[in-house]
Amino acid sequence: MKVLIINGSPLRNGNTTEVLKPFIARLSGLGADIETIFLNDYKVLPCLECRACQNTPDAYGCPREDDVCELMDHIAACDLLVLATPIYTWYCTPEMKALMDRHYMLNKFYGSAPRQQLIPRLSIALLTTNGYEDDYANEPFETGVMRWCRHCGWDYAGRYSVRDIDGICDMQTPEAIEGARHFAEQLVARFDVSRETYEAGQADEK
Repeated sequence: MKVLIINGSPLRNGNTTEVLKPFIARLSGLGADIETIFLNDYKVLPCLECRACQNTPDAYGCPREDDVCELMDHIAACDLLVLATPIYTWYCTPEMKALMDRHYMLNKFYGSAPRQQLIPRLSIALLTTNGYEDDYANEPFETGVMRWCRHCGWDYAGRYSVRDIDGICDMQTPEAIEGARHFAEQLVARFDVSRETYEAGQADEK
């Protein structure tokens, strides 16, 4: 199981990174192959809706000169993409939202290129930190990601959140740590079931 974690926080050692520590440790303990990207290390420009990508078959086709095509290569190589972010005004950070918007290049649905999905299979999970109560803080972002997955035919694998009331110490409570570990276990178990179902379906087709 290849897991790509994109940390969208602007703070390298902030709340989001703290919650990721037990999450990553448990994933590693369960045998996952993990790559972590700190998004602020990359240049991510917003989509210009020029639609050049929609007229470019078999390639991303985006003319923007930044690091997004490189990031898409990392995403294409994983089984599970974990978007880790603080919640700002009921959504992810601007850098992460810009990256998500650039997914437009992945689906050749809107131009002269033959209809194609460059990343046809992917699971996405969310790990968030937020200042409000869980559902109130996360529902808009989670709803957006669920609709994104439905549009692309991807699997939405769930969310884990920790509320920030007193700062980073809230990320270090036994409850927060155990919750992160349990979420990692859930994701691995979900992947194992999905893989078994997929392999059984492939065998039936043969």
